[in-house]
Amino acid sequence: MEQNTETIKGNEAIQGNEQKASKEQIQEVVEGLNQFLQPTHTSIHFEYHEKLEEYYVKVVDEQTDEVIKEIPSKKLMDMYATMLEFVGLMVDEKI
Repeated sequence: MEQNTETIKGNEAIQGNEQKASKEQIQEVVEGLNQFLQPTHTSIHFEYHEKLEEYYVKVVDEQTDEVIKEIPSKKLMDMYATMLEFVGLMVDEKI
């Protein structure tokens, strides 16, 4: 039983050290991934969704500038943002 307690305390310590990555750190990681993907002629772009204030990923073919994949989909994020706005209209946020 004592060992489980130590494991839980270790996990809490790890979780307590989580920090948000800075924009520069994210850019550095993206550049590293783009270099890794260079042979496939694709690159990764982080895009900022203004309404949700969240980042999403676009995988782009470098030769044609065609978007291969969005994670999560921008359309899905737009729909979610619209739903949040609609719910905000229905629910009064005053306490």
